[in-house]
Amino acid sequence: MFDLIIRNANLPDGRKGFDIGLAGGKITAIEKRLNAVCGEEIDAMDRLVSPPFCDPHFHMDATLSLGMPRMNVSGTLLEGIALWGELRPLLTKEALVERALRYCDLAVSQGLLFIRSHVDTSDPRLVTAEALIEVRERVAPYIQLQLVAFPQDGYYRAEGGVSSLNRALDMGIDIVGGIPHFERTMEKGRLSLEALCRIAAERGLPVDIHCDETDDPMSRHIETLAAETIRHGLQGRVAGSHLTSMHSMDNYYVSKLIPLMAEAQINVIPNPLINIMLQGRHDTYPKRRGMTRVRELMAAGLNVSFGQDCTMDPWYSMGSADMLEVGHMAIHVAQMGGLDDKRQIFDALTVNSAKTMGLEGYGLEVGCKADLVVLQAADVFEALRLKPSRLFVVKGGKVISRTAPRIGELFLEGRPAAVDSGRDYVPLY
Repeated sequence: MFDLIIRNANLPDGRKGFDIGLAGGKITAIEKRLNAVCGEEIDAMDRLVSPPFCDPHFHMDATLSLGMPRMNVSGTLLEGIALWGELRPLLTKEALVERALRYCDLAVSQGLLFIRSHVDTSDPRLVTAEALIEVRERVAPYIQLQLVAFPQDGYYRAEGGVSSLNRALDMGIDIVGGIPHFERTMEKGRLSLEALCRIAAERGLPVDIHCDETDDPMSRHIETLAAETIRHGLQGRVAGSHLTSMHSMDNYYVSKLIPLMAEAQINVIPNPLINIMLQGRHDTYPKRRGMTRVRELMAAGLNVSFGQDCTMDPWYSMGSADMLEVGHMAIHVAQMGGLDDKRQIFDALTVNSAKTMGLEGYGLEVGCKADLVVLQAADVFEALRLKPSRLFVVKGGKVISRTAPRIGELFLEGRPAAVDSGRDYVPLY
């Protein structure tokens, strides 16, 4: 007996016309023409069914705060940091919770059910940590929210930064974060990584570091992060986020660095939208775009997953909780337009991110959790091209969001009455 059957589904690996049976919160059958009935069925109509999207790098404490207390006129990283410094003393738990919950509503409608958020611990009040711990509990029935203790102003640079980060972890924050390139010296950055990896090893926690988010090719904290990962036996539990300095490093050094990262099993999290918006600001032309070496890192076997980073906050005035928008941009910036490339990009929004986040029971196989998204597109290629409507979002075998298909009506003599971009313009791959 099934609780829900999704019929005529196309799967991310290219299989077409399958029925997916869900029962007891699990995927219990994936078959052609499943011979069963149940109280609820969804006809996917030969559209793509995917596991939910995952965002392994976000800042939920800042989301939807655009214009508070003023706009980022220059659009730069440094002005964004200065703005956040102005806003931080004004933050209240109630306002933080309200904005985060509104964002989570939007995320559900986009099929985004797994989010890792960095939480600024530089304010000793730790109101951000209190608020997002409450949000984590409130959204737990439909979004798995992981929290990173993030010393935004520097672990050593910020007054009381060491104490505040440890107190945040004591409160129940899940992951150890850091920002070594924002310390006052390269040496302090190195020492911060040594301390943060030691804390993670002692507490049995993962690590996620804002690492080398700069155009400076001599910012090489990822080297230290990889070495400390190996020293403390943290392989597979450490993520290096951004890594934009690798865009500017010379090929000889990178030829040594990438094998070290692979040995440490570093999870790599580029953030295409924000990376290309903020990097290269000191260049005229030629102008660097700043995203890390995605193709080379994937080719070396590293687990690469894409993050959204920001939505309407002091650093980024755009954003829509749509991970396909992130993948769409990644295709362009990484120049990964081939069919195999696009499959890798889609994986970086789903299964790779799930691996980065250590999710259990995630995927689209029998025995996995009954968490699925039905999209108004035939396959992963068209999903990345169109950024289509999420027709149904399913959590634990129950529909939690539904969006009408995007259909354009036409009033043209001799032409069709409507256009469905997800069906009428699908090429034969």
